Amino acid sequence: MEFQKISSPSLRELFIDQLEHMILSGKLKIGEKLPPERQLAEMMQVSRAVVNSGISELEKKGFLIVKPRSGTFVADYRRKGTIDTLLAIMKYNGGRMRNEEIRSIFEIRIALDSLAAKLCIDRISDEEAALLLEKVEQIRTAETNSGAIRAAFEFQHEFALISGNTLIPLVFQSFYTPIFTMWERFVDLYGVDILYQRNYTMWTYIKNRDTDGAIEWIEKSMAECIDGDYKIYYE
Repeated sequence: MEFQKISSPSLRELFIDQLEHMILSGKLKIGEKLPPERQLAEMMQVSRAVVNSGISELEKKGFLIVKPRSGTFVADYRRKGTIDTLLAIMKYNGGRMRNEEIRSIFEIRIALDSLAAKLCIDRISDEEAALLLEKVEQIRTAETNSGAIRAAFEFQHEFALISGNTLIPLVFQSFYTPIFTMWERFVDLYGVDILYQRNYTMWTYIKNRDTDGAIEWIEKSMAECIDGDYKIYYE
């Protein structure tokens, strides 16, 4: 059994976590002005460097906006947020995504996977198709659910790489954590075998160079997770 090192969060991390919690819980409202950094530091008993660094990080995440000579305000993170914002929301919800976030990711995946599949099929070699099959089979033979989920991600990331588009794999990789979380939920509900079958079906369309079939399958399988027999919502 492998044990991981235990480490305590830094003051900066605790500062960020507390403000994220206050914003996501609604205790700090969108548009609300924060106290000056010096006052925040005194109230939270940390240094101004911690406050300044934390505010910068929260601005990058889309939670705050700093207006020169005006102050720091709570931003509308739905408009200003990034993938880091989504990860913060997941952390706030105990690792769970809300239903609208799950639906939104599936809708993005339909567009992204469809483009990746089309470009992949246009250029894939027999050797690359064989490599993809190896990755699909690793889902079935994985010893743990986590291993199966990683194999599923690697399969889909690989055909995104084969597409030749330099941005698709990067976008896909940036969604690793929420996608992994969604597939954990899927496997908990429906099992590894269903995960394997769905990815194997996708591979058959790629192997047969059937672009229309692949896109139709992507739309169908994602729709089943949104409103069909394989929903993964928590409520």
